[in-house]
Amino acid sequence: MGNWVVNHWFSVLFLAVWLGLNVFLFVDAFLKYEKADKYYYTREILGSTLACARASALCLNFNSMLILLPVCRNLLSFLRGTCSFCSRTLRKQLDHNLTFHKLVAYMICLHTAIHIIAHLFNFDRYSRSRQATDGSLASILSSLSHDKKKGSSWLNPIQSPNMTVEYVTFTSIAGLTGVIMTIALILIVTSATEFIRKSYFEVFWYTHHLFIFYILGLGIHGIGGIVRGQTEKSMNESHPCKCAESFEMWDDHDSHCRRPDFEGHPPESWKWILAPVILYICERILRFYRSQQKVVITKVVMHPSKVVELQMNKRGFSMEVGQYIFVNCPSISLLEWHPFTLTSAPEEDFFSIHIRAAGDWTENLIRAFEQQYSTIPRIEVDGPFGTASEDVFQYEVAVLVGAGIGVTPFASILKSIWYKFQCADHNLKTKKIYFYWICRETGAFSWFNDLLTSLEQEMEELGKVGFLNYRLFLTGWDSNIVGHAALNFDKATDILTGLKQKTSFGRPMWDNEFSKIATSHPKSVVGVFLCGPQTLAKSLRKCCHRYSSLDPRKVQFYFNKENF
Repeated sequence: MGNWVVNHWFSVLFLAVWLGLNVFLFVDAFLKYEKADKYYYTREILGSTLACARASALCLNFNSMLILLPVCRNLLSFLRGTCSFCSRTLRKQLDHNLTFHKLVAYMICLHTAIHIIAHLFNFDRYSRSRQATDGSLASILSSLSHDKKKGSSWLNPIQSPNMTVEYVTFTSIAGLTGVIMTIALILIVTSATEFIRKSYFEVFWYTHHLFIFYILGLGIHGIGGIVRGQTEKSMNESHPCKCAESFEMWDDHDSHCRRPDFEGHPPESWKWILAPVILYICERILRFYRSQQKVVITKVVMHPSKVVELQMNKRGFSMEVGQYIFVNCPSISLLEWHPFTLTSAPEEDFFSIHIRAAGDWTENLIRAFEQQYSTIPRIEVDGPFGTASEDVFQYEVAVLVGAGIGVTPFASILKSIWYKFQCADHNLKTKKIYFYWICRETGAFSWFNDLLTSLEQEMEELGKVGFLNYRLFLTGWDSNIVGHAALNFDKATDILTGLKQKTSFGRPMWDNEFSKIATSHPKSVVGVFLCGPQTLAKSLRKCCHRYSSLDPRKVQFYFNKENF
């Protein structure tokens, strides 16, 4: 627990401030509407649910202001670049952008539920007070005319006893936009589950863009002015503290109290979301401009296990290790953009990606490139965008863990290391790299077999054999493969990969691996980088906390995970 607090104090502080602001805004708005004389008569009909509805609305505005910021990828890349001189703790917060995006979405769902439930009670009380004939204050207030020419303005949106709640909901701006926003929010959240994102990415992609309807609806939701309070002029003439109890004499000429006038609460949501929406629009315009620049595919390589490698050129394209791009193929889908990690090094005169068949879009793309006698499909590229792997050379010791195609960001890093050794780069801060690659099938190892072979030769020639310690793990195997490997174990190279490093069967024992690294580097800062599933991330995160010393002068493990 102590290590967790030390490594995540800034995240904890940031989340505490965010949660504190939500609580403060809710409580402050609740008390305001519970005590404000302006809403005295409104409370006579609605009770405390008025304050609940308004408090949750304020928190919805606050979180809707934040929801777009974590997905402004150009903004994050800019901040990552400007924070290159900042402490590691501050830079790492940018890697949690999608986590914060999800937390804000959950908070929006919570306050949406509170807001809807409160208004369900409100409309029920509006309906009952409109139908009441007992001469109570609530019934008198509900019967105020909707015709402003008669000298008074309405308080109850239900204009007649025969009018239903459903009619008001679907004929008022507030009600209709509320329904549209709720439906959009439900579809967005349910389609963003991990199962749908991985199995039906297209469903996730398209439904997530319903946020446009949510934002538009939020901006105009308050125009109808269903929640109403007494006008300032009316309060000066007939203050509720003096006139509420004598409501039966409001029509008497001798009474100093008159029927109150009411006005709708002015819309405020647009003020909260205006700046983030403008920023997001600028982000999309920039991304659209960059995506329209011509991309030239210089080489297509078909790899085993349904993987295609694309090598491309684009004018003005500049990258760093571990970055990723969004790719669109108009002949397959005009609107779908998919993220892929760059596998090339910044020192190369091209940029490349490896695409594995993992859905309809990727399968169609690979099929299009497999057709030898057809024209090469046009590709549009947006990016590159920064990730946690950019900081790999800021650590003295780096641990790289790739699962299957998740090896791609580390291919870029290993290529860059090869070039740095070729150029005798003495500014390289990293002194040791541990690389773990976990695959289900042997064919996957051939994706970057040549790269690992080149690195082995380069390290031997430079006398730096100990710089790179890599391990390959095969999780999908049978007795025939194991028997064949055992019979050829004495050979100089691995029978499965042709590399000097032998392939291990099964999964790494992470406690043993971390214990060895901590023992070998007792006073180093170790960066652990993962591109893989969430279950593996949990294991590595626990090991980072377990084997980091509370003494900052001793070994410290910092966990970093790729997020797209």
